[in-house]
Amino acid sequence: MEVQGGMMLFKDEVEIWVTAGKGGDGSKSFRREKYIPHGGPDGGDGGDGGDIVFVVNPHLRTLSHIHNRQKFRAENGENGMRKQMHGRNGKDTIIEVPPGTVVWDAETGELLADLTEAGSRTIIAKGGRGGRGNVHFKSSTNQTPFYAEAGKPGESKHLRLELKMIAHIGLVGFPNAGKSTLISRLTNARPKIANYPFTTLEPNVGVMTIDDAYTSVLIADIPGLIEGAHKGKGLGIEFLKHIERTKVLLFVLDIADDPKKHFAILREELRAYSEKLYQRPFLIALNKKDLFFDDPAELMHFFSQYAPCYLISALTGEGLRELKIALFETYQQEEKRELADENLPSR
Repeated sequence: MEVQGGMMLFKDEVEIWVTAGKGGDGSKSFRREKYIPHGGPDGGDGGDGGDIVFVVNPHLRTLSHIHNRQKFRAENGENGMRKQMHGRNGKDTIIEVPPGTVVWDAETGELLADLTEAGSRTIIAKGGRGGRGNVHFKSSTNQTPFYAEAGKPGESKHLRLELKMIAHIGLVGFPNAGKSTLISRLTNARPKIANYPFTTLEPNVGVMTIDDAYTSVLIADIPGLIEGAHKGKGLGIEFLKHIERTKVLLFVLDIADDPKKHFAILREELRAYSEKLYQRPFLIALNKKDLFFDDPAELMHFFSQYAPCYLISALTGEGLRELKIALFETYQQEEKRELADENLPSR
């Protein structure tokens, strides 16, 4: 784990080296029985080497458990034995990862896997095949083959793992805009809350329920962005990547702290990072109404030109019911639109 500002920073990108197991060698054995001094070949096959298997664990949220152990090996296959006994296959090495983990070949840049489905298993490095024993090489011209195959080496790979948070709705805003308080009121998340920049170093994910368990969505509180984030300034790209998978964005703005300027900067950061992200449906929440004593009508009119705008106080809970319903309805509309697009006949 890395430490920044006195708190542990979660790992959303790590590099590891994996080596699958070598296949066991085939046996060059011959029958040795009483009264049969020169028996035929009876060498067994070697066992296959174990695989490196990635399994998606829905309870994991970070890659921190992998960061401290950067080399993984699977078990080698056992060598073949006499009496045509097959060597035992090597055990697989299981690496558990959170949903949203993307696996890249660090040497070639090739995308190897995009792991999103809970419980899914993906072989990332294949174990070597076990060698055949000499019994396979007996022929009419060679009754006593002294040859057996060696086991094949397992695949070795240098991997880069990248975690992209999976959530339906992403909260975007400057540090101290009140996102952590808001997600704690909208969902069951319990984030750390304090009044200084980058309090949130780890995206908080919570379940927002409307009226019952059947109408709920996942909301991610993305750590506060600052100007220049798309260039890596501050925590920058480390966190922008986490909203790539969300379907709807909520801009959380401090109504008393130049919200027009902050909105323009946030929109530009998204556009500079990804045009697709920039075009994503969004809503606007003008937060901290309890600390704003001027008439909000002009600000509400201004922001309503861009998207549905809601005046709220995450601290007191004012306006949150209407915001929750609007977020859920916008998400549902986006789901229906994407489903309709998928069902369009291809030309």
